[in-house]
Amino acid sequence: MPAPDPTTAVPRPWPEPWVAEPWVSVEGAGGLPLAVYRFGDGPPVLALHATGLCAACLEPMAQQLQPTASLVAFDARAHGRSGRPADGDLRWERAAEDTLAVLRACGLEAPAGFGHSFGGAVLLLAEAARPGTFRHLVLFEPVVPALAEPVPGGVPDNRLSLGARRRRRQFGSREEALANFGAKPPFSGVDPLALARYVDNGFEVTPSGGLALRCRPEDEAEVYALGFAHRAWQLLPAIRCPVTLVCGEHTDAFGPAALEAMAARLPEAEVVVLPGLGHFGPLEDPRAVAGVLLRALGS
Repeated sequence: MPAPDPTTAVPRPWPEPWVAEPWVSVEGAGGLPLAVYRFGDGPPVLALHATGLCAACLEPMAQQLQPTASLVAFDARAHGRSGRPADGDLRWERAAEDTLAVLRACGLEAPAGFGHSFGGAVLLLAEAARPGTFRHLVLFEPVVPALAEPVPGGVPDNRLSLGARRRRRQFGSREEALANFGAKPPFSGVDPLALARYVDNGFEVTPSGGLALRCRPEDEAEVYALGFAHRAWQLLPAIRCPVTLVCGEHTDAFGPAALEAMAARLPEAEVVVLPGLGHFGPLEDPRAVAGVLLRALGS
């Protein structure tokens, strides 16, 4: 069956526009400004999104944590409303330094942490750099390749980097962007509220009234490339806090076998496989992923 044509698709009843206002601005590594948000009330959980996305994508999941916990989430460097480093330094270790800076500035002492994909690996790097940073980590398919040694400079011609460089950056309207993303994978399987949060916050309004991606395609490609250059795999044995590793049953990324391999290197870890979900699980079914986090908080 051919893919739906977003230009002719029947309009969906998308949620009303909602733009998240940063809770605070924090100086990250090198003085880079980072936009930090707090979604919900209750004890804070530090959260970091996946490559190319933004903190507001996790707000629907935060709704499912109420009233037990809130998410303190930040836009990674070169994403959302956070700054783009002038020197182009998008190494994942620098994102880990940013994470520690957010924790210090917000006065968060040993919170639980939640990370999706890139965000999961970065939280591991932060914990390894400063043991005791987190009391428990819940990580949805953290990007931790099982490499004997990191690849210096990363792998610029990997599948995800190549796709990111071809990514369409501008749309004429919110409706056009929502229809485009909602008509094809991986966003076609995303909860409508999470997709609306992405379009309303991962894009900025252009002078012509259209929308343009805040995360530039070339920066997204570079982050993907550097996913092969960090040392998270080598540092797993040094992670002392409990870690819950989560994946989707239908993922095309880090599935059960990959997570079991990570768990074998971690001092205290469990693996959870969520039925029916893919790599975008936190956006596909915010309730199910929040449920795993709530169980971890209870333990």
